[in-house]
Amino acid sequence: QVQVVESGGGLVQPGGSLRLSCAASGITFKFSAMGWYRQAPGKQRELVATINSGSSTKYGDFVKGRFTISRDGAENTINLQMNNLKLEDTAVYYCYARSIFMSTNTWGQGTQVTVSS
Repeated sequence: QVQVVESGGGLVQPGGSLRLSCAASGITFKFSAMGWYRQAPGKQRELVATINSGSSTKYGDFVKGRFTISRDGAENTINLQMNNLKLEDTAVYYCYARSIFMSTNTWGQGTQVTVSS
């Protein structure tokens, strides 16, 4: 099975920065796409950012210009650099990974991001 593990969540002041990482592993994993969604209490899950095998990126309108998604050389780890964080960015951030051998996404457990003054 494909394993997806997030890290880097925590507490940060408004206007601060945080960097999330997500690693996908497994002998069946071959990078197709990875990305981040987030969900706050009482809200629907929403797109944060995605990156595909061609390094094309997509961002949710509410984070574009503040967040940057990237991948490492091994192409099984992605990073989400979050700058100028706002109170409304508080949510559980979930990473997904899609293998070229699979038709569905594999999701991580999520990491809590809390923005509070």
